[in-house]
Parts: sequence; structure tokens; C-alpha cells
Amino acid sequence: MDIFDVLTLIGGLSLFLFGMSIMGQALERRAGGNLRQLLGKFTTNKAAGLLTGLGITAVIQSSSATTVMVVGFVNSGLMTLKQAINVIMGANIGTTVTAWVLSLAGIESSNMFVRLLKPASFTPILAVFGIVFYMFYKNDRKKDTGMILLGFATLMFGMETMSGAVAGLRNIPWFQSLFIMFQNPVPGVLAGAILTAVIQSSSASVGILQALAVTGQVSYGAAVPIIMGQNIGTCVTAMISSVGANKNAKRAALVHLSFNVIGTIVWLMVFWLIKATFSLPFLDMSASLLGIAVAHTVFNLLCTILMLPLSGFLEKLVNRLVPDAKQPETYSQLDERLLSTPSIALERCYEVTADMAKTAVSALKESLSYLPDKVPDLAASVRRKEERTDYYEDILGTYLVKLSAKQISGQDSAQAAKLLKMIGDFERISDHAVNLLESGEEMQEKGLMFTADAVSELQIIISAVNEILDLSLTSFLENDLTAASMVEPLEQVIDQLKEQMRTRHIFRMQQGRCSIDAGFIWSDLLTNLERTSDHCSNIAGCVIDMAHQNMNIHESLRNIRNDSEDFKQKFRAYAGKYSLECL
Repeated sequence: MDIFDVLTLIGGLSLFLFGMSIMGQALERRAGGNLRQLLGKFTTNKAAGLLTGLGITAVIQSSSATTVMVVGFVNSGLMTLKQAINVIMGANIGTTVTAWVLSLAGIESSNMFVRLLKPASFTPILAVFGIVFYMFYKNDRKKDTGMILLGFATLMFGMETMSGAVAGLRNIPWFQSLFIMFQNPVPGVLAGAILTAVIQSSSASVGILQALAVTGQVSYGAAVPIIMGQNIGTCVTAMISSVGANKNAKRAALVHLSFNVIGTIVWLMVFWLIKATFSLPFLDMSASLLGIAVAHTVFNLLCTILMLPLSGFLEKLVNRLVPDAKQPETYSQLDERLLSTPSIALERCYEVTADMAKTAVSALKESLSYLPDKVPDLAASVRRKEERTDYYEDILGTYLVKLSAKQISGQDSAQAAKLLKMIGDFERISDHAVNLLESGEEMQEKGLMFTADAVSELQIIISAVNEILDLSLTSFLENDLTAASMVEPLEQVIDQLKEQMRTRHIFRMQQGRCSIDAGFIWSDLLTNLERTSDHCSNIAGCVIDMAHQNMNIHESLRNIRNDSEDFKQKFRAYAGKYSLECL
């Protein structure tokens, strides 16, 4: 083996790691919705948590990434430590999928149909289809499909290149001695742990082991301890990600490490005892690619079988190793660790925006209740909620900008843009809540009163604003297009009410029935109520636009008003419902 073989080996390894990375990212984008559905099931029981971890890791091809995601969820308070333990155990099984795919490279047969299963036979075809999908289609899902195929082809080409580069090692004495040394379990475990810690992927390190196995110098006796060590090395990523997280997130990362260390120690002792007690000729046999995949899967299954009943013990262990802080800890609502899985981060943004929406709408409704009753507790509540909404806008705006900078699908990018638009509207609704509150407080301080007619009119527009708030909130929370379509006609009715009520109040002032000071407050109230309805219209317009994959809100609303008979019917119905003529 000369310098050119070494360069070829490095190049092959680089292609292998690059192919695995881009394939995992494209798979994640392609299956973003399914990932969100899987994560919705982790709260039920042990089996559901286990399958969730297995499924997600099989999709994104990295147990390290899954565990980092879990640490982020625990740090955000979205997942308990008990739930995290089950997901982490499932991730350890899911990570074995890659080795099975790579084992196809070891197929040897003269039969044409069997040879077609060998990656060297079909990856060129996949690469052709992949480049066609990637270069000639504009649809994001098709482009991601192309990236998956190209990533897989690159990964397998890198595997073949590595295998070819190391083939010359089979006759080198020091290489033979190296793997004889690894038959001693302790050096084997250390070698597997160090290699995996460096490249931070047990799937990749198993692939490298499979590539070395083509030399015929890797025996099962050496491969098994190395595989055991790889499970420990893969914990490095999660441990690093837990730095700066809260206690529970640190415990989740420590669960991953404890699970793999305890499992490795127990089964390494069993392996050593069996090896010392019985003569097992197969341990001296050369390991095949398929044999390494089987060993990897069996070991991870055995670890899970051992530790799943002991999940309570694991929880107590990490609680003892990382004791509770003296002061209660806060949770990070938008953990940056989740940005490594953009589809999950976007789902979390939706959940936080939903909290923001409910808070803003609640603040506005409380301010409307304050106007007639002047309850001090309501005033304090409105201000707290307005401050909370400002906080939500700050963290969501920053987080969504970071998320948009990631490699995300076109659909997810549009969803992120939609949320960025909406959080501004929700924040303004809470501002109008405070404005309405201050108008009510000013009336109380100055001892001002509206006339009975004005109070009756105000109740009508307040009822209309309450309804439009409910419709816009429902349209956002439930993606309800029916509710969204009812917002714009009601908003037009509120605009009409505002002008009618302003005109009527001018007449009352001219007749001396209402003071000028009260008239100023009346104008402020109407302005804030009408602008609240405008923001509700923007929110519903966003929901409609996204359903039609169009981001031009003004064009959509204009089309609804001008071209829809349904709009005209709803407008007439609301105009009759909230008419001032009945007063």
C-alpha cells in the first residue's frame, strides 16, 4: 500500500461521509411531516417511545442526531426524562439500518439477478435518476428525492473506493497484527469508541469497519469488541450538546452514555466468559459485511432487552449523578439544538406561536371586558400578557430567521415566512389590548361617561370584534379555511361600523350630549377595535394563502372581496347581525 492508496482511502472516506450526510438531510426534509407525526407518539408508553426513536433514527440515519434532538426537547420541557430514555433506546436500534444497507456491497454471485442486488450494479442507475430529479425538476420534493438517490450513490461509491484502497493491506504483517491485538476485548472497545467519537457517527464507523473487512483480516473476535466500543463513542455528540442545558437535558445525555456503557460492560463480560469457556471457531473467521451488520444489530438489541426493564434504574442513576439545583430551573422554549432537525424545529415554532396567539387574543378580550367593568385584576392581566406576547415575538423572530438560513424544503421555508408574518399581527393585537385598557383607565380617572346610545353601539362592535378574534384564532390553530373565509367579510362590516359610529358620535357632540374629551376617547377606541380586525384579516389571509401556496395576501383578499358571491352573502349576513339600525 503506497501513498496513492492512502490518498484514495481518504478520498473514499470523504465521499462516504459526505454521501451519508446529504442523504440523511434530504431524507429528513422529504419526511418532515412524518417525523412530526412520529414525535407525536412518544408520550404514550415504552413501546411507542422505543418505536419513535427507532423510526426517526432509521429516517435521518444518525442516532447522535436523534439524541441531540431529544436533549433539545427535554431542555424545552416538551419531553420528560422518562420519555427520553425510551426514545434513546429506540435510536440505538434504528442506527443499525445503515450497516444492513452497506452489507449489500458484499454480495458475490454469478447469477445475474443476485448481482443486481449489489450496489455497484444499481447505484449508477440511481445516480442517473438522482441527477435528473435534482437538475430538471423544480418541485422541492422531487429535488429532495434526487438528493437522496445521489447521496446514496455517493455513499456507496465511497464505500467501494475505501474497500479497493485497503485491499492491499491484506498481505501487510502490521495490519494483521493490529486486528489480532483487537481480539483482546479492551483494546477493541477503545478503538471503536475513539474512532466513533472522532467522526461522531456509529453508522459511519461501522461502515468503515465493513470496508476494512474486505481485506479478510478482520475476524469476528476483533469486530465484536470494536462494535461494542462504537456505541460508547457515539455518545460524545449528545454529551457536547448538553453543555449549557438544564439539569434534565444533561440527564438525558447522560442516559445515552450510561445505557451504552452499562450495556457494553455487561455484554463484554458475557462475551469474554463465553470466549474463555468455550472454543468458538467462528470468532477466528474473517468477518463479512453481512456478519458485521448482524453483529451490530444483535448487540444493540441485546442492550435494549437488558436495559428496557431497567429504565427506572437508569432514571434514578442519572438523577443521582446530576442532582437537582437549589433554585427551580427554567426551560428554553425554542432550543437551538432542534435547529439541527429543521422540520421538528418548525413544528416547535408552531406550538410556541399558538401559545402567543392564545395569549394575544386573551389579552384583547380581557381589555374589552375591562371597558364596562373596570376590574383592576383584568388590567394587570392584560399588561402581563402584552409583555409575554412581546417576549414571544422576540424569541420567535430570532429563531425563525435562524431556521430559514438552514437547508429546508420550499414548503417549510414558506411556512416559516408565514409564521414570521403572523407573529407581528399577534403582537400588534396585544398592543391594541393595552391601548383599549388605557382608554378605559383614562375614562375612569377623568370621571367620563358615554351616553346610553354610545354604550349600546360599543357593545355591538365589541361583539363583532370578539367574533373576528375567535374566527382568526381558530383558522390559525386548526388551519380552518372555513373560519378563515369568514374573517374578511366580518372585517369589512367592522370597518363600516367604525365609520357609522364615528358619525353618530359627532352628532351627539353637536347636540351637547357628549363631551369633547369623551369624543377623543371614543375615537381611540374605534381606531383600536378596527385595527384589531385588520390584523385578524391578515392572519386569516395568511392561512388562505398558504393553503393555495401563494404569499401575496393583498391580492388574495382583493380577489375574495371582488370575485366571490360567497363573500357578498357573508358580508350581508354580518351586516344584518351587527346593525346599528336596531338601536
